[in-house]
Amino acid sequence: MNHPSHFWATAWRYTLPWVLVASALLAIFSGPNALDAEILRFVFKPLTTVLIIAYAWSRTGDVPRRRTWVLVGLVFSLAGDIALMWPGGFVAGLVAFLLAHLAYLVAFTSTTRLASVWQPWIFYAAVSAALLAQLWPGVPGALQIPVVAYVVCLAAMAAQAATWWLCEGTAPLSREAGYAALGGLLFISSDTLLAINKFLDPLPEASLWVLSTYWAAQWCIATSLKRRPTSS
Repeated sequence: MNHPSHFWATAWRYTLPWVLVASALLAIFSGPNALDAEILRFVFKPLTTVLIIAYAWSRTGDVPRRRTWVLVGLVFSLAGDIALMWPGGFVAGLVAFLLAHLAYLVAFTSTTRLASVWQPWIFYAAVSAALLAQLWPGVPGALQIPVVAYVVCLAAMAAQAATWWLCEGTAPLSREAGYAALGGLLFISSDTLLAINKFLDPLPEASLWVLSTYWAAQWCIATSLKRRPTSS
């Protein structure tokens, strides 16, 4: 006979993705070119990240250090989401997300030494250098140092996530490490689209592509935490 808590945990696990997708869609399609309902964006953009935090919180089977730092990264991401919604909040948002990536970087070193596999670091360094070279003429002088610092932290996070995955091989945690690596790649993709839209050329339906890849990245990073096995 199943315990009531097991029932509610199962219900939560299967309901949360649908609630999260609904919240994300309301946030994405509440911009000036869509529903034109600013209040929806101010409610559902942070709410979507809060739901991902709740999802990560429920995954209690991982090593404490990794779980703690992933949650710290998600909280900093929430702060960044809120900052970016306000006029003049770009630098504050940039700093919040930089701290989020540093937290994820620490999380991904919980069981894997930093840069113990060099190939992902070379790959993401080359990608970051190419991206900066394309965007640099459009980056205002006051933002150049913060943008470089942010790109370095983002690339390091993605590279370490891939390092963790490559080091796991066929180990039991390889699935979770794979989610982390995919999350890092999606974060790079999302921020590349955001940077192109802001510093190079406006993108059609930018909010759709930037936010969908952003929340997919965060979901993958949250899923990199191991779920505690449920007992019957």
